[in-house]
Amino acid sequence: MKRSDRAPTMGALSGVRVVDAATLGAGPFVATMMAEYGAEVIKVEQPGSGDPLRHWGPQKNGVGLMWKSMSRNKKTASLNLRLRAGQDVFKQLVAASDVLIMNTRPSTLRTWGLAYEELRDVNAGLVMLHITAFGAGGPRSDQPGFGTLGEAMSGFAHLTGEPSGPPTLPPFMLADSVAALTALSGVMMALHHRDVGGGDGQLIDVNLIEPLARLLEHTVLSYDQLGLVAQRMGNRWDVSVPRNTYRTLDGKWIAMSGSAPSIARRVFLAIDREDLLSQPAYADAQGRLANAVEIDRLVAEWISAKTLDDAMKTFTDHGVAAAPVYDVVELLEDEHLVQRKAFVPIKDPDLGQVTVQAPVMRLSRTPGAVEHLGREVGADNVAVYQGILGFTNERMMALSEEGVI
Repeated sequence: MKRSDRAPTMGALSGVRVVDAATLGAGPFVATMMAEYGAEVIKVEQPGSGDPLRHWGPQKNGVGLMWKSMSRNKKTASLNLRLRAGQDVFKQLVAASDVLIMNTRPSTLRTWGLAYEELRDVNAGLVMLHITAFGAGGPRSDQPGFGTLGEAMSGFAHLTGEPSGPPTLPPFMLADSVAALTALSGVMMALHHRDVGGGDGQLIDVNLIEPLARLLEHTVLSYDQLGLVAQRMGNRWDVSVPRNTYRTLDGKWIAMSGSAPSIARRVFLAIDREDLLSQPAYADAQGRLANAVEIDRLVAEWISAKTLDDAMKTFTDHGVAAAPVYDVVELLEDEHLVQRKAFVPIKDPDLGQVTVQAPVMRLSRTPGAVEHLGREVGADNVAVYQGILGFTNERMMALSEEGVI
C-alpha cells in the first residue's frame, strides 16, 4: 500500500495519492471530487497542449473556465506518454500512488505498455479506474466516443423531449458526470477492499452508457415484463400526476411533482378543487395517471392566473412539492443555497475572484474544500518529480530537453 508523504490534513482522503491521467470529463471529475476531500491528486498532461478540456467552453482572457473548476486542488505535471522515457517515468509515479485514472483506448495502453496487467507488476496495491466510452469487452471496446454517445445509447435521449419532437441531448456533460459518480463509488469500494479488507488493488471498468442506463432501469423493467417501449412525454412521467412545468401570470415557470399520494391530494386543495378528492379518477393514483391530461390542464389554468410569488406561497402553505424553475442568476441568489454556501468565491491568479460550486457532500468531521483552481501545464513538475520521485536537477533538465516533461 502506497501512501502520500505529505502532512495529514482534515480531508477524509488525506494520505491517498491519485494520478489523474485521463482527459475531458468523466475521469478527471472523479479525481476532482477526491481532491476536494483531501486526496493528493496529480494531473498528468501532454507537455505543451495539456488536457483538451483546457480549450473547451467559455474562455476568459484565453483561460478555459471549465478547466479551472475541474482541476481544482490538483497538482499539474507534464509528461509525454507517447515516449518510452515518459512511460518509464509514469510507471515510477504509479508505483508511488494509490489510484490511477485513465480513459485511453485499450489498444493504446497496450502499445504504451501501460495496461493494468503491466502496471500491477509495479504496484500490486494499485486501484486503476479505466473509464471509456464503451468499456472493456465487446466489439466497440476500442472505439472512441464521448458522453453524447452514452446519452444516446443509454435510452436517455429517446425519452427526452416533446412527443412530436426529436430525441433531445442535454447541454452539459450528463453521461460523463453520472459515470464519474458511479466510478467514484467503485474507487472507494476498491480502496476499502484493499485498506480495510487486506486485499490487493484491482481494475475498475466503467463506461459512459451503463451508469446512465442504470438510472433508466424502469424502461427495461417495463419492456421486459410488459412489452412496453417508453416514449417521449415532454415534462410528464407516466408514474405520477401532476408532474410538469407550468407558466405563471408573470412569465415565470413552476415545476411540480405529485409523486406521493398525499402530495397529489394537497395540489387539489391548493388549487381550490377539493371536490375532486371524492372522485376515483382523481383521488386514486392509477386514476390520476389515466387522467393526466385533464389534471395538467386544471393545474396549468390555476397557475397561469397567479404570479410566481403568489402561486409558490399557496403551494408552500399547503405543503405541495413545487419549486420555481431557476436560471443561473436565480440559482446563485437563492436564499436557502446562499445560507448553505453552495457556491464559494475562490481567488485565482489568472481570473481574479471566481465563484464555483462548493463540494457537494457535507461531511461533518472531514468536510471538503476548494483550495485553488486549475494551474498551468506542468506547474508542479518540481513538486512531483523531485519531491515525490527524487529526480535530480540534471535529470529534470534532460527530460525537458528530450520532450518528456
